[in-house]
Amino acid sequence: MARVSQQKRRLYEMCAMAIVAQRADLEGATRVGFDVDLPVFSVGRAAELAGVHPQTLRQYDRSGLVVPQRTEGGARRYSLRDVDRLAQAQTMSQRDGINLTGIARILGLEEENRELRRRITRLSDGSVSVFAADMDGSITEMRRCHRARHWRHQFDPEPRELTAGASYRPVEAQSKSVVLWHTNHR
Repeated sequence: MARVSQQKRRLYEMCAMAIVAQRADLEGATRVGFDVDLPVFSVGRAAELAGVHPQTLRQYDRSGLVVPQRTEGGARRYSLRDVDRLAQAQTMSQRDGINLTGIARILGLEEENRELRRRITRLSDGSVSVFAADMDGSITEMRRCHRARHWRHQFDPEPRELTAGASYRPVEAQSKSVVLWHTNHR
């Protein structure tokens, strides 16, 4: 895990304070260039920023509610996303009386909702996407780059048609992945 400069750590602390005070959110932090998953904060600092006792962080870690990343030496390090989850969990627990299982479910649904909003935004902007597929069938959306555009023309440009009922037999591949392009989302 790379060390973070003092100046960068201070910027992340200010961002965390704005998130906890609900003057900012994770999407806004991401838009302005913060890596919301960068492990920046120690146990004590994360607890202070989120307004929780350090022992509560350990309890949340044991229950799987907020699991920090670890340094090579085993020290816990918390990210902006973790501090946001800690602050929300503390509020739901103290103000609303929700138990840890309920808090975990609510936070999971909120994260799923954020991810869906990001996908909708990405799909509705009309840009071109590139997808990579593994041999096991996993498909991942990749960022498009000029290099990919350059070498994709090296593939056989002839389209192949499958007639109804025809079986597909893949050609022995030299690579363990395939790249597919989609020209637009419309």
